[in-house]
Amino acid sequence: MNVDIFVNGKLEKWIRQIEEWKDIFEARAIENDRDATFPFQNFNDLKNHGFFQLTVPKKYGGEEVSLYEFLLIQEYLGEADGATALSLGWHNGIVMKIREDQSWNENAYESICLEIVKQGVLMNSCATEPASGSPARGGKPQTVATKVGSDYIINGHKTFTSLAPILDYFIVTATIEDSGEVGEFLIPREKEGLSIKPTWDTLSMRATRSDDLLLENVRVSSEALVSIRKNSKEKKPQGWLLHIPACYLGIAKAARNVAVDFAKEYTPGSLRHPISEIPEVRRKVALMDIEIKKARHMMYHVAKLWDEKPELRSQLGDELASVKHVVTNSAVEIVDIAMRLVGGQSLHRSFPLERLYRDVRAGLHNPPADDLTYMMIGNRAFEENN
Repeated sequence: MNVDIFVNGKLEKWIRQIEEWKDIFEARAIENDRDATFPFQNFNDLKNHGFFQLTVPKKYGGEEVSLYEFLLIQEYLGEADGATALSLGWHNGIVMKIREDQSWNENAYESICLEIVKQGVLMNSCATEPASGSPARGGKPQTVATKVGSDYIINGHKTFTSLAPILDYFIVTATIEDSGEVGEFLIPREKEGLSIKPTWDTLSMRATRSDDLLLENVRVSSEALVSIRKNSKEKKPQGWLLHIPACYLGIAKAARNVAVDFAKEYTPGSLRHPISEIPEVRRKVALMDIEIKKARHMMYHVAKLWDEKPELRSQLGDELASVKHVVTNSAVEIVDIAMRLVGGQSLHRSFPLERLYRDVRAGLHNPPADDLTYMMIGNRAFEENN
């Protein structure tokens, strides 16, 4: 493994393990992308090596990695297989979110953490809906929780449920009928009335299997209500969401490496040497590497601020959104440059760049979207002048 100035001693064993899996995960990615199948084998490997408990607090038997460490693991996993990284990132990110904002009852959080450590269960938040769209845009859930005695009856339809085929628990947002508040309900997969509708047939990230979740008269106890969501004005910056750009940066690094390897080997009939000796090819590689360095330094600097100065977290909203914007758009640009370097061969489905090109573009649609970032930062500039 090449020396990476961002990798500390604690991370070495995790990065080394991912490096050992790299060729295996890449080979599986081709198949899973083609058939839009979930990477079950990858997740079995991840489970057996403790990757499900990375962000679980140490007091519950987890690794309690920092945001900085979480992002590096995501980046390396993204380089091996973007769909696997993004999927795992949602689970570990949610666990980190609850750890940091303490939004759940401690008993409920302890219980799920112990299940993660001892049984390797997986969970994810299910908030997006066909009509209300992404919660990042302020839509209130049309999924409704009706109080019946001491229980709740939940009815609704969720979209973009990543890890749908393998989730053990679904964290479902629902409008509580009596109060109008938005609650988060922890619902186990085996609950009657809960089903998955296989709708995921997409251009990008086909293996995440972000299918639809259907809830028809799902009855849960009052203990399933683990949190009441705060309104948008009370929401705090969420560092854990940087797992998204970290994943796409990994995809970009994979594309860069494919292009460099191609340039070293490819000698067209018009030349007596590989195209790696052509100045324009080297210029393109330099452009990719500068974008990678820019993105990494920005992302890990902000992650370090988040970890080392918790008193500043409430002020880091602009920085977190900017990181997502800069890193994701750099990743898209890097893959585009790699395609231009390789030329027409990059369009073949048998060539890795075609899949990487499709996958990296999904980052533009993960939260926060660029337009929301522009609006937030632009508004802030004028508010400061008032």
